[in-house]
Amino acid sequence: MIGSTADGRSLPSPAGLALLFALGACGGPSTEKLRDWSQLAESLPPPAVQAEHEGPGVAPGGTGTGRFARAVYESFRPDRAMQTAAFADRFYREPGNEGFEAVLDHVRAALADAGYGKDDWLRLEEFSTEMSSPAWTPRRGRIALLVAGEPERVLHEFSRPEDADRTMLPRNAPSAKVEGRVALTLDEVEAGAVLVTDGALSRGTIESARSKGAAALVSARLGDSNVDPSGKERHLDAIAYAGAPDPCPLPVAMISPRSLAAIRDAVRRSPQARIALEAEVELAQRPLRTLVATVVGSKRPDDAVVLPAHVQEPGACDNASGVATMLEGARVLAELFRSEEVELPLRSIAFVWGDEMTQSRVWLEKSGRVAIAAIASDMTGESREKTGAIALLERMPDPGAVDVLAPDAHTPWGSSPVDAASLAPDGLSLVARCAMIDVGGVASKWPTREHPYEGGSDHAVFLGRGIPAVLFWHFTDFAYHTSLDRMDHVDPEEMRRTGSAILVTALAVADARPMDLERYLESLRIERDLRFAACAAKDRDATAELWKTWCTGVRLRLVDLCLSGSGSKTDPGSEVRPTDPKEKP
Repeated sequence: MIGSTADGRSLPSPAGLALLFALGACGGPSTEKLRDWSQLAESLPPPAVQAEHEGPGVAPGGTGTGRFARAVYESFRPDRAMQTAAFADRFYREPGNEGFEAVLDHVRAALADAGYGKDDWLRLEEFSTEMSSPAWTPRRGRIALLVAGEPERVLHEFSRPEDADRTMLPRNAPSAKVEGRVALTLDEVEAGAVLVTDGALSRGTIESARSKGAAALVSARLGDSNVDPSGKERHLDAIAYAGAPDPCPLPVAMISPRSLAAIRDAVRRSPQARIALEAEVELAQRPLRTLVATVVGSKRPDDAVVLPAHVQEPGACDNASGVATMLEGARVLAELFRSEEVELPLRSIAFVWGDEMTQSRVWLEKSGRVAIAAIASDMTGESREKTGAIALLERMPDPGAVDVLAPDAHTPWGSSPVDAASLAPDGLSLVARCAMIDVGGVASKWPTREHPYEGGSDHAVFLGRGIPAVLFWHFTDFAYHTSLDRMDHVDPEEMRRTGSAILVTALAVADARPMDLERYLESLRIERDLRFAACAAKDRDATAELWKTWCTGVRLRLVDLCLSGSGSKTDPGSEVRPTDPKEKP
């Protein structure tokens, strides 16, 4: 039962208050009693149905994220999301280029059809910022192997934006038409030669090759995580998506490991083997667009949960799936609020599409709203069967990023250094965990995992401004940043599950209520005890103290979120309510 104070503010139930005091009194163990926590953890009651989540459990219940999981999941239409992902996947998308513009136009039109820009409570905005370089659009490319006495062998080519080999031209590659003898090492380069390597396309390598007179540089570089886990060696045909310096002083191209093997074999047969490279790109001066669709909160419209999904990068999973997932999410919320199946949240929810990192900075500087949390949507649709990737929640920086203990583990992406002194406790990661598990319970059979902070997407921008932020994504995907990242690797049901978890997290934060507090605090207790037991098992007294401080801070943040959220920043009578756009003149 929910009580209230004299000024009308809601309070949690007596059990919730007991949890508050208990957590406040014993937010963590003394070093003397640390060893007792492993036994205590074993005596904990089983948590809610955890689906297949690898990480701390959560308390059962229909409050918190449980208020939204079923409605969102059942309303999410994977067919619409797949249509958008397929449209975006037709283009090699780079900031401001032809494909980038086409996708933003597509998203904007779909948002308008959903009512954004027509109702006061569904805002549609676009911000323009100056680009430091011209927008780069690749038009066509071709690379061929020439061996005396043998037919020309075309290794890779494309002439349409949707062609499979389009990533053979790295971002910022110049137009070119060159031919030269193959040099397999930098020492072999002579004037007019084409250096072919499996090394990185770095500025230093490009400058060294240019200084020795190379006509072009060709790389077959793949990352360690790009090896096909199925054993079928599909990665041998992958062309890495890469970038070159801007401006690039030398013609450059990417090839597959299989093509590199063919070139090396040709050089063994004929040391005079040659490479012919053709590239046509278009440069255009235009502003960089950032598109924002906002569901305006009913009580605290100036506070917003921000959901960025970057458009640039030419992959279907990365990040046509993220773009499509958040467009469908914006449609779902408009439909749920208009039908009144779900009440308009107290705070605003802002969807953002644009150039990764830049879009988030633009929103922070130009939106006029205050971000209370951010949830990045990046690589949301990987098929586990096709890619080997699993749905992941990357938590904001916490003690698990300072000292990694089971059940935590970093992904092959790698860790980013986190200073214990810089930790800022917040309950966003816990709410996101609840959302992932609740959606898994509705969807059934959804393998998920969480891991400590690593960085690399838009959540890092918000964290850098002191704003709580998490990332929903998938890894390890062997096709990541390669030509193999296309629509046959996208699973519509995975977009539905991941998108639902993102939306549920956003709703739970934007509409946090006193009724939610008890479940969150019990979930915090479950995590606290798990962390203390892990510290005890490894004799990590200092890490246990970090978790003690962290859990105390999270408790206070959750109390503030749930108990102060219903206070209005608007004038009496100014509450925003959804209306059907057809009612507007």
